[in-house]
Amino acid sequence: MSRSHLTVLETSAHRAPSAIAFKIPQSDASGATPLWRNITYQQFLLDVELTASHWSRIFRQERIPERSVIGLWIGGYSYNDVLNIYGVSRAGFIPQLFSLRLPNADVILELLTKTGARALIYEDVFESALRTWSLPIYRAASIEPAAGRSTLDLPPLPAAQNHEIAFYFHTSGSTSGSPKLVPCSYKWLDMTLQKSYQICTPKEQGRLDVSVWGGSMCHIFQNFCLLGWLQHNACIIQPVANPYTSDQLVDMIHHCGLNRLTIFGSFLSAHLRTSRLDSKLLAKLASLDEIVYTGLPLPREEESWAYSHGVRLRNVFGSTEVGALLVSIGGGGPDAGLLRPTDGVAYKFVPIAPAQSPGAHVSTARILELIVLAESGDCPDVSLRHSDGNFHTGDLFQEVAPGRYISEGRDDDWIKSESSLRCNTKTIEDNARAMCGNLISECIVVGNARPNPILVVEPGTDMDHNKLKIDIIRKTRQFHSRRYLHERITSPEMVIVVPPGSLPRTATKGNIRRKAVEDMYKTQIDRIFGRAL
Repeated sequence: MSRSHLTVLETSAHRAPSAIAFKIPQSDASGATPLWRNITYQQFLLDVELTASHWSRIFRQERIPERSVIGLWIGGYSYNDVLNIYGVSRAGFIPQLFSLRLPNADVILELLTKTGARALIYEDVFESALRTWSLPIYRAASIEPAAGRSTLDLPPLPAAQNHEIAFYFHTSGSTSGSPKLVPCSYKWLDMTLQKSYQICTPKEQGRLDVSVWGGSMCHIFQNFCLLGWLQHNACIIQPVANPYTSDQLVDMIHHCGLNRLTIFGSFLSAHLRTSRLDSKLLAKLASLDEIVYTGLPLPREEESWAYSHGVRLRNVFGSTEVGALLVSIGGGGPDAGLLRPTDGVAYKFVPIAPAQSPGAHVSTARILELIVLAESGDCPDVSLRHSDGNFHTGDLFQEVAPGRYISEGRDDDWIKSESSLRCNTKTIEDNARAMCGNLISECIVVGNARPNPILVVEPGTDMDHNKLKIDIIRKTRQFHSRRYLHERITSPEMVIVVPPGSLPRTATKGNIRRKAVEDMYKTQIDRIFGRAL
């Protein structure tokens, strides 16, 4: 039987039943300083089993067979969300996970149809959108703490084979109007357990780390982290808000013993900027054993500043399809920020351009694409692979020392939002051109590390710019209503009109240079999102 999140939880609960698995915020009478309720590993296991018994009983009544796909449309930021996800899995079913950032019920139903899902578990906020569904729907269970096993009615722990599906995730960006399915097999899950074990190993031997929720359990990063923490009996803090403020971060370090921070790079940047003016916050950040961040890379100046002030950083470079791909060396040496693969994977770095002819100048900075080979345990489902059987990530790197890499961006048309979720710019551009006809001569989508994308257009007609923006939004509204919140362009304020022919283009093909446009209109984009200049 393959290892899984469930076998790891059982092992950890038996190894250290009284270790604290979660700290859950409970407001005091004043509502000012949160109190924290401790959930032990033994209690966590019992709560998962009680939740599993609840869903097993309901699905039997509905005659839904085990190994059926069950959708979960939930926030993913709470202990109760973890119980529902793990409980559905423990009951013998396959969770298909949707976050609240995908608020369109029609798209959810389409994706459930693709997997043959038999039911949907949902958060209350979406109840009105689901009333006409033919698929069985259920509110997410809210389970009282379990007293023991005597009343539980559970099947044996699922004996899964390597090729069987454990979870369905979805890419965080939309392709052709809908996110892409990411089936995750038990073989993939076993390799993910190996990688997360390495990355989450405590810095101090014998110490049980205390970390904090890094994102939604409906996305891969938080799942990956939880798998690593469980294997080391670490404690996970559920923050009072997500993202949390710098003051709330200090509270978690002070009151909860937080010693290992996991966070998206864009949110870490905000704390680092604050710490330049707040010596107390800087001291707290420097006191942490490590700050593990993912998603958008830190600007190099910001990264250097953090290292020079004793903040220990570690960058995990990953994707929904693979999980963690590369991890930085960490520590305080000159190679701290360089990336390397984790142990046990089978990757290849392939030049994106052919080798130069003899006698020609040889560049010392060749650009390489990272390819996950078919034999690697974390190679994604065959439906996501290239025709050669491997998974081509589209992520580009330079090898600056043997086996050590720095990122050089992507070779495709995706950007990452402020929350590190992906956005397909080409799809938005193609829709704008198709729907707006002669209104647009040319356009490009920018907005890397922003809450939402921005459409920059060269007009194809002589008309008032404000009216042009309104017409563009009106004509593209239906398209954007089906997309994730972080991918939507829904206001005329999110459209920038520039003079015809003014966008910077490449000399050879005349392609518009996305990064150059982003830099050129940075001040205007800052104003759109209310950023300080």
